[in-house]
Amino acid sequence: MRTMTFSGAIEDALATAMAEDKRVVIMGEDVQMLRVNLFTRFGKERVLAAPISESAFVGAAVAAAMAGLRPVVEVMLVDFIGVATDALLNHAAKIEAFSGGKWQVPMVVRTACGGGYGDGGQHEQSLWGWLAHIPGLTVVVPSTPADAGGLMLAAIEYESPVIYLEHKLLADYWLDYLGSGGRKTVKYDIPEPGAKGTVPDRWQPLPIGKAVIRRQGVDITMAGVGVGIYRALEAADILEKEGVAAEILDLRTISPLDTEALKESVSKTGRLLVVDEDYRDFGLSGELAARILEARIPVKYERVCTAKTIPYNRELEDQTLPNTKMIVEKARRLIGSYP
Repeated sequence: MRTMTFSGAIEDALATAMAEDKRVVIMGEDVQMLRVNLFTRFGKERVLAAPISESAFVGAAVAAAMAGLRPVVEVMLVDFIGVATDALLNHAAKIEAFSGGKWQVPMVVRTACGGGYGDGGQHEQSLWGWLAHIPGLTVVVPSTPADAGGLMLAAIEYESPVIYLEHKLLADYWLDYLGSGGRKTVKYDIPEPGAKGTVPDRWQPLPIGKAVIRRQGVDITMAGVGVGIYRALEAADILEKEGVAAEILDLRTISPLDTEALKESVSKTGRLLVVDEDYRDFGLSGELAARILEARIPVKYERVCTAKTIPYNRELEDQTLPNTKMIVEKARRLIGSYP
């Protein structure tokens, strides 16, 4: 086993894929600078700098994937995917279905998501629920370096378009940026076990659509992804002192969703608390509740989500995004500690 940062694991898995398959290319703004190690190793024909036009280079990647390449397209922030919506939602996601399987679009859109550092609602969204809502798009959200590398390799090998979301509070190159440019007075909570950890000596693709239990418990299931997993683990430590054993379910993939793992956990605990940094209404948190209810599993349910536009002000932002205190309070309600 090796120790790597979250972003280092992604880059190492990318290097493995690029070395083994010449069809794998990287496209995006400033990628020759951001991925300088890959650029130095594989050259400008495989690490392709693109103009500041997400609609142009994401659209080009769709065509490149149809023509036989396996592009990894970097969109700096998931918020900017809105600029490339037509290429993703109307073309990449639908070509295989419309062609009866004759055409496929094996591409990865790698993009940063999440808040908690004071960048406002146009730069800190998660949007995985919105993206997973579209048939034909696969959406993955790793929470550990090992998962980051394994899921990247799996995404590259996948035969359909994958949205690969990395939370900025886990990604070291983002943390370097967030702590600069006049932000030295801004504090943000970095989950250290997610930002750096052990990874396999050799990368193997992880199964897409397979959740994992991060902590065993019998009293309540807390389900989420990304940084939300670490907030839930912190809450579980607090609840343990009160005699509550919380089970933490890391979904890892939003679409396809591991419904069986969810049902198995909730059947055991009888309580479900969804920790979701994405928007509350019409999103992942409601989908998880629907899957349990459709399975006729009796459940007590709560959710901690982002309920409104993320404010720029840090104090207001802290009141908007899910945090450990909110999770503990909702868990106590479910357990019956207070109404």
